[in-house]
Amino acid sequence: MPIVINLDVELAKKKMSVSDFAAAIGITPANVSVLKNGHAKAIRFTTLEAICRVLDCQPGDILVWVPEDGSE
Repeated sequence: MPIVINLDVELAKKKMSVSDFAAAIGITPANVSVLKNGHAKAIRFTTLEAICRVLDCQPGDILVWVPEDGSE
């Protein structure tokens, strides 16, 4: 997948558990795991805004585009 989700990195920087993070942004821990593992097909802007607010970061800190081999 060319979009990499660095949610685990940002959670580690803030020393925040998945359950505390899920409660802070208003989604289930299972959905946080889906995001962390890169299995999400989409993310709502309201969820992205909540993630950035709670982690005090920018969307580019969470979502990074990485070109696939041969697509440059």
